[in-house]
Parts: sequence; structure tokens; C-alpha cells
Amino acid sequence: MSTLAHTMMTAARSVDSGLADPGELDRYPFAEAPGADRAAAPVWEGADTDLGRVGRRTTSSRGRGLHGQLVQQLGQMIVSGDLGADRPLVPEEIGQRFEVSRTVVRESLRVLEAKGLVSARPNVGTRVRPVSDWNLLDPDIIEWRAFGPQRDDQRRELTELRWTIEPLAARLAAGHGRAEVQQRLTDMVEIMGHALAQGDSITFARADAEYHSLLIQLAGNRMLEHLSGIVSAALQVSGGPITGCDRPTEASLAHHTRIADALASGDAHAAESAMRQLLTVQPEVERVVPAPREH
Repeated sequence: MSTLAHTMMTAARSVDSGLADPGELDRYPFAEAPGADRAAAPVWEGADTDLGRVGRRTTSSRGRGLHGQLVQQLGQMIVSGDLGADRPLVPEEIGQRFEVSRTVVRESLRVLEAKGLVSARPNVGTRVRPVSDWNLLDPDIIEWRAFGPQRDDQRRELTELRWTIEPLAARLAAGHGRAEVQQRLTDMVEIMGHALAQGDSITFARADAEYHSLLIQLAGNRMLEHLSGIVSAALQVSGGPITGCDRPTEASLAHHTRIADALASGDAHAAESAMRQLLTVQPEVERVVPAPREH
């Protein structure tokens, strides 16, 4: 096993046990998977039962403090439909019920406005915007939709989007000989192989996410690279709530290996074909996308 593989697998096990060093977490960032154990959030009490539901649905604040918690809670409520379109959000009421300062409320609403979830106008106040105005490519909104009432639609849409982005990225990447990135892809395949052998789904998921992000970077298209966050979000919500990715399999590992080999040899067609095969072996993809046709 390479030094990199050993380091990454050790870091993953440390994170899982809660003993990770800060440096390890910084080197291998991986968002907490929705559905994991989390501390309970404050529950809004009072006559407004819609606002009170947040305590039962909140996800992790990811260490972002009161501001991050409030963004997460309000965002989930909007995306889930608990706070419908054109619903007024009164900052004073939010601050009082969550026991946070005006500054926290103001900054949280600004973040939600940037995501297209709310709008603030003079003499009108802050109101929830319709779905058509949301930034549906925002990673937070992707997560909130994927683990809310719209989960089926969100996962289907993400899968279809991956079919648009990743085969193209694989084909383009074959024409870019960036040795350091190519080596990193090979390292990720090695890590995934060791993780699969040890039944370490957490490390497999981390290496998988980095692999796909690196491949898009290797494509040399800045607009595609801008979409890499969507692919990462898709990987995190495409499978079980604990691992954040589809269950590791020998077939998946084999396709990752074939893609890396095709990129190393500069075979664009083989790289694109292997990526389509990789996406097809995932059960969720098979339900929405037909098997690729060989040319």
C-alpha cells in the first residue's frame, strides 16, 4: 500500500471514531453525510406550528455555529415546503424564537437570498421565493432536496446531469497530459481498492469523490470544472445515508481503473465509454438511463 493510501485510510478511520487530527480533516474534507447522528436543534414553540417543525428535521450545522445552523434550518424548511412560496419571514420573530442576535438572522437571510430561496425588498420585507427562482445547482439545496420530500426527483435529476457532465469530461481529460493529476487519479484507484478489500466504505467514498473531482479538473474546461461541486454533491446523496455513496463493488472499482488507464493512454473514446459503463452499473442510474450503445 502506498503512503498516500495508508494516510487517507487512517484519516477516514480517525474521523469515523471522532479522533481525527485537524490537519487530517483539512487534507481530506468530506461533508458529513445526511442522516448521521446529530445534536438536536432548538424547536420553535408557539402558535406557528409550521415553524416549530424544524426541530425534527434539522441536519448538521457542520461546525458553522449559530449562523450555519440557522441557514440550515430555514433552508430545509423552505425546500421541504414547510415555508411555502411568498411566506413572509420576520427577522424579529426568527431572532426571538431561535434566540439568536439580529446580526445572525440578517446574515443567514442574506445567504438564503444568495441561494435564491428568499427575497428582501423595501416595504415588502423578506419572503420565500418560488422554486423557479432557487439556485438548484447550489450544493446545500441539492442536499436539502435529496433528503426531503423531493428526494426521488432530486436523485433522478442529479443522475441525469452526471450523464451529461462526466462522460464528456472523461473524453476531454484524455487529451490533457497533466502528469500530477493523472498520478493522483491512480492513487485514488489504489485507495479505493484497499478500502474495498477492508470493507472501509468511508474511505472508498472519499477517494471516489476526489477521483471524480480530479477527472473533471483534468478535462481542462473551466465551465465543466465549475460544475464539479454538483458531481460531488451527487455522490454524497446517491446512496445510503451513512456512507454518502453507492456501496463499493468490484465492478465499480474495475470501471474506475479502466477510466484511469484510458486517460493515461490518451484514448478518449475508451475513457468516455468506461465512464458510461461506470454510471450504468449503479442501480439508481439504470432506472433512468438506458445502457450505453457501443459505436
